[in-house]
Amino acid sequence: MLIIPIKQGESIERALKRYKQKYRKTQQLKNLRDNQHFTKKSQIRREEVAKAAYKQEWAKKNED
Repeated sequence: MLIIPIKQGESIERALKRYKQKYRKTQQLKNLRDNQHFTKKSQIRREEVAKAAYKQEWAKKNED
């Protein structure tokens, strides 16, 4: 549960903006979606390796 203390005289829009930033930084939505179904460890590892290979290719291509 995310708790955002509202300061004296702070507008609700500013507090909402802080809440949204904290929500994104803590990756709450990603965790909720990941927990909807079980993923094998081997599948997670395979996705990590594919992502790393993509990042490496992208960096190599943009190096020029």
